[in-house]
This record gives sequence, structure tokens and C-alpha cells, in this order.
Amino acid sequence: MKKVVAEKYRDIDFSRARRGAVVKPEPGKTKISIRLDNAVLEYFRSLVDKAGGGNYQTLINEALLEYVHRRSTLDVVRQAIPGGTRSLRHRPPADAPSAPLTANIGQGFPSWEHTINGLRSR
Repeated sequence: MKKVVAEKYRDIDFSRARRGAVVKPEPGKTKISIRLDNAVLEYFRSLVDKAGGGNYQTLINEALLEYVHRRSTLDVVRQAIPGGTRSLRHRPPADAPSAPLTANIGQGFPSWEHTINGLRSR
């Protein structure tokens, strides 16, 4: 007779068992599965490595929250200013050199930089 792999567990009573996560999620948090570019994961994991530890998923969450907050603030400004934000744009003279596109990379997300600095101080 062929043995079933689960046979050694036959004496365990699962009648009161419930399906689902063993650890309850934090209030306001939802577990999901998403696909991210490898470059995005490598970036956030490298931030955690440089800080000496932490959780890259927390950094991704904070970056997304920062984006949402900035976006909603921008929407409020657009509604409040007649003519939208286009009227606020600074237009340099035609002969002024343009800044490289990479000038703002790494800027604008103080919340995760704050988290990284907090991780470094541990």
C-alpha cells in the first residue's frame, strides 16, 4: 500500500481551523500582489541595504503615499488658481541653458529619506 504524504498529520484535529492569514493585517493595510519593474525593486532594496536594514515595502508604500499627497495638493491648487498652474510656470529666456532631466532625480520624497535616515540611526 502506498503511503500518503499527509498521513503523519492525521492525528491533528482541523475541525476548528479557519482559513486565512495567521497574522492579522494592520488596520488600514491590505495585502496585495503587484508586478514592479526590477529596477524599482533594486532601487528600494538598495536604499534599505545602504541604511543597514529596514523594509523596502515600507519605503515603496511611503513613496506612493507621498505621490498621492502631492497629486491631491496639486489638484487643489489647480482648482483654486484661475487659468490653472500654467499661469504659474516660470519661462526662462530663450537663450538660457536648459537643466538636464536628471537634475531632480532623488529629490522630492522627503518622507522616505526621513525613514532611511531613521533606519541609519538604529
